[in-house]
Amino acid sequence: MELRAVRRVGVVGLDEAQFPLLTSVTVAQPGLAPGPVPLAVEQLLLRAVSGLDGDLYAAATLTLGLTPDLRDAPPYERRRRAAEVYRLSNERFRKKQEIEVLKQVAQQICRLAASKEPAGPAVREPEAALPPRLRQHVLHCRDQGRPLDVTLHIRSVAELTGVDVVVSPSNVHLELPPMHKGSVAAALRRAAARRDAAGDVVEDPLYDELRAWRERYGAIRRPVHPGTVAATGSGALIARGIRRIYHAAVAVPRAGTNDYGVQAQDIATAARRVLDLMAEESAGSGEEGEAGRSASGVRPLRSVCFPLIGAGRGGLPPAAAASALGAALCAHPRRDVAVHLVTRRISVAHSIAEALTGDRLRLPGGSL
Repeated sequence: MELRAVRRVGVVGLDEAQFPLLTSVTVAQPGLAPGPVPLAVEQLLLRAVSGLDGDLYAAATLTLGLTPDLRDAPPYERRRRAAEVYRLSNERFRKKQEIEVLKQVAQQICRLAASKEPAGPAVREPEAALPPRLRQHVLHCRDQGRPLDVTLHIRSVAELTGVDVVVSPSNVHLELPPMHKGSVAAALRRAAARRDAAGDVVEDPLYDELRAWRERYGAIRRPVHPGTVAATGSGALIARGIRRIYHAAVAVPRAGTNDYGVQAQDIATAARRVLDLMAEESAGSGEEGEAGRSASGVRPLRSVCFPLIGAGRGGLPPAAAASALGAALCAHPRRDVAVHLVTRRISVAHSIAEALTGDRLRLPGGSL
């Protein structure tokens, strides 16, 4: 209820209403700057949305007006911008997606209140603060003497264009998350869906094709081996030049919890399998190759983009996940594939650059 009130007044209106629950959480939170209650509540909200990722993070920051350009924007404008993240009308976003976004923020606040430990920096630099020209960097990587140039994108995975293959992290059951979630897999599923004029999903190709893959290989009722990669088409993402989605099964559920475990060697296995599968599909060999040929035509697959596999709910530190991925890519004999990495977070982009090159990104004004 209090978050709905924040959505109505925006952060510039925090001093116009009372927020007893949010205020009580700020008192117990270490690291929040002392000062007026509105400032502490705003910092709490920034800390809470920092625990989200992908489109869920974008929609939450836009809905609550936590980006510099929307601090004093009216509620209808913030809702319109947030609805665009999910490609929905304002009304459809209000009735369903907005409720889920606020619920996810509320869960992050409850987690902070229960742990009494900061979940990260109190203020996370909004993506909108990074100019478009600084959202793409070429990293010159060298591992065991083998050079490899990697293009790093600081943006949502759903904003990529012109990359033949995008890798989607998955659990070993190859189960896709619901579209409203904030993970990479959910963002790709949402972007690949085909919709009617009202914005309703009429086709869910990633879900349908991945289930068909599981049925074909007998993986409906059993997990696959960590490092397995399943190939599907790209649905509506074909319009952005993305031809294939490779689902990399690396996350192993921990029994009795909602958590997953990811091993660095499984990231390496999946990375090698991705490059091998691209060669197989390009050559049109075997069942998967024929599927790839019919879905993507005769043009070989020559570019691939990896998110930072294992650094989300898998729990690996970003540097460890980047090192495992980089080592596997550098060690692979193929050098005819353009390799891309993508992350929304500037702090994670720095971790990737340090792990692969030994140096942080060069950004104006120092580190962001």
